[in-house]
Amino acid sequence: MESINTVWCEGQEWCPITVTAGLISKKWHPVIISRLMVADELGFAELQERIPDISSKVLSDDLEELEEKGLVNREIVNEKPFRVKYSLTERGRSLEPVIEDMMDWGTDYLETSGPPP
Repeated sequence: MESINTVWCEGQEWCPITVTAGLISKKWHPVIISRLMVADELGFAELQERIPDISSKVLSDDLEELEEKGLVNREIVNEKPFRVKYSLTERGRSLEPVIEDMMDWGTDYLETSGPPP
């Protein structure tokens, strides 16, 4: 039996599944994207409050990566004191159905199987 990856990606230089996974595959990337979908625009501290288990360094690094990938906007709103607002780009916002499907699948999994081992 052929895998889905083989069937959908055979003969392609870039597999669409691999591209999508590469963009949002880090642990916190989908979580950051989902928080920005709900709030539209958040400062660093506000975003960290909404993801309490993430360290400042990881959040900063992940926001930088998401900005480099064209999924998050970073806007300096005040230089003294230094303040930055983060929001999703149009491309980042287009991930909404993917993030919603992840939420639905995760909810179903938790309801039927409990927390992962």
